[in-house]
Amino acid sequence: MQELVSVYRPWSDRRRRSVELAERYPHAAEVLQLHQALLDVQEHIYDAALAAPPAPSTLPAFAIAQALPRVLEVTVAAGPAQLSTAAVARFHSADLEDLIGRWLRLEDQPLVDRYLARAALTPILEAAGPDLAGTACSGRARGSACPICGGPAQVSWSALSGESLVTGPRYLQCARCQGAWNHTRLNCPGCGETTGSRLPVYGEQDRFPHLAIEGCKTCNTYVIHVDLRRDAAAVPVVDELAAAPLDLFAKEQGLSKLVPNLVGM
Repeated sequence: MQELVSVYRPWSDRRRRSVELAERYPHAAEVLQLHQALLDVQEHIYDAALAAPPAPSTLPAFAIAQALPRVLEVTVAAGPAQLSTAAVARFHSADLEDLIGRWLRLEDQPLVDRYLARAALTPILEAAGPDLAGTACSGRARGSACPICGGPAQVSWSALSGESLVTGPRYLQCARCQGAWNHTRLNCPGCGETTGSRLPVYGEQDRFPHLAIEGCKTCNTYVIHVDLRRDAAAVPVVDELAAAPLDLFAKEQGLSKLVPNLVGM
């Protein structure tokens, strides 16, 4: 009898949560509607990368041929006018290999370049796993870096512990390949600071009872934290997109996000 193998399919959970949060948080509806449209495209890219994984040396060409045109099409159809106009202009004027390569190397990029590179590359790296991601991604984040690809943490989250009054382990999730890794709770992912008084936590319980800002006064960075004990239906990389009011508050405190999310917040 053939053994059944469980296949990792993140798309249905992300799609469900994106719809839920767009209804719950009107301020995030435009961003989450773009995200929903991107999920359909990224699932297609993910399947293409699973079926015919590119070699590390051909990853940029694969992304340019298989992913970028689809990302551009859905951005024009579902994205904010300013982003879609800028994306079309960059697609036709940029050195696309350099645009892709800069995200793989974690070099500074304009917002629209980073958006195009991330939207195209993330499902490819997620499908390919550590063998490709670990080889193709040459840039390594400062602080706590993803053990798969060396990328920076996009979001922090606490897993369910099985005990109602106990918070589960803390994880970080990669902005580049979506990998997740365990990280000490009182420890800044940007610089490793462990002094509690230098690691402020801010929140807005009425609107975002399951979200918080985890800041660091040493390196002046922060990540959004998602507490699954408070909302077991949360999907950290989706909920982080809905946290724009917390991002604005963090900036007022003099903090910069460890890495801006897909839409630049």
